[in-house]
Amino acid sequence: MQRDSRAVIFDLDDTLYPRRRFVLSGFAAVARRVERSGDAEARAAFAVLTRAFRTMRGRELQVLAGHFNLPTWIVPQLIEVIRAHEPRLRLPRASARALEHLSHGWRIGVVTNGPPDIQARKVEALGLAPLVDTVVYAHAIGRGFGKPDRAPFVEAARRLGVPLARAVFVGDDPVADITGAQQAGMYAIRMLRPGARVCEAAGAADAVVESIDEVPSVATELIDGRRAYVV
Repeated sequence: MQRDSRAVIFDLDDTLYPRRRFVLSGFAAVARRVERSGDAEARAAFAVLTRAFRTMRGRELQVLAGHFNLPTWIVPQLIEVIRAHEPRLRLPRASARALEHLSHGWRIGVVTNGPPDIQARKVEALGLAPLVDTVVYAHAIGRGFGKPDRAPFVEAARRLGVPLARAVFVGDDPVADITGAQQAGMYAIRMLRPGARVCEAAGAADAVVESIDEVPSVATELIDGRRAYVV
């Protein structure tokens, strides 16, 4: 099998690594910022943010401002701190293992939604560049709609030099990833988020996996009709 005759393409957030780690990295950057401004100790600010992440998701910065009596105008500034910070991330061992396994016989890509500059910093922090053949920032492709628009999927296949029918997309989002990939002409494997059950996700995707370790074997079965042994 020629390595360039088939491809596995991954979503980034909550597929190759847990997005929660980026959020916590951003909270740490915010905590350092408020400490430098003299508004609160970094440790205390981080604790408020992480607690709000569990109970008031999406309003963590407002909770922080309220807790320390900060002016409301500081919230947009703190949003920019998160967006512009250099994330402290590490690629999970299981993801590194799956990518290494796939490098023997597959072309490998990433297609990710989100602001390209932010996503590029994530890719760099995770050390993904030498592990994959291409990274497509979906909102920079075509009309800029991002997934599930077919343009970024088609662009990934073009860069990898594989037919759409010989590509398998792996992602966690049932619309952006699964529907988008299938409508573009790819196979789609849904990666379950922690706590989800296979039976809840069955039906739309071509396959469902609970761990990224399963991807090489399942992708082989979809493309070649046979299951490979995965170490």
